[in-house]
Amino acid sequence: MVGTPSDAAPGERAAVDAAALDDAAAALMTVWSRAHSAPDVPVPATQLRALLVLEEQGPVNVSSLADRLGALVSSASRLCDRLEASGLLMRDPGRDRREVTLRLTADGEELLDRLRVRRREELARVLASMPTSARAALVWGLAQFTDAAGRTGPDGSFSMPA
Repeated sequence: MVGTPSDAAPGERAAVDAAALDDAAAALMTVWSRAHSAPDVPVPATQLRALLVLEEQGPVNVSSLADRLGALVSSASRLCDRLEASGLLMRDPGRDRREVTLRLTADGEELLDRLRVRRREELARVLASMPTSARAALVWGLAQFTDAAGRTGPDGSFSMPA
């Protein structure tokens, strides 16, 4: 990274690189979140997170959603009440009616699709202002980062491939 001497210890280089990545992630989150702040987005961030979990996981019960959100089941249930009232989520009692499954509605899916398009437009705007070589290096580096992050264990420890 720029500003790190080439003869610096690997741990020192990693720390400086981690700080630079943290700064870049903050900028990325700012750009990414602009789409979520649009006037026609009818849900606050916490509700949007719940919709994103449902999109990623598919139908889940309230306990699973609460776990993914790091929330109490009662809080997740109230959050689902609001999303259901907004027409973005539906509760499916299932065959045995003992466990209710949460699903996105067509309106919920459309909202997430619209947000995805807006996020990509915001990202494309920023990327278009970068030199082509820097953009290519960024995309390559992010692909490498994604691969490395996928090699972390459930406890967050890093495992090198054999």
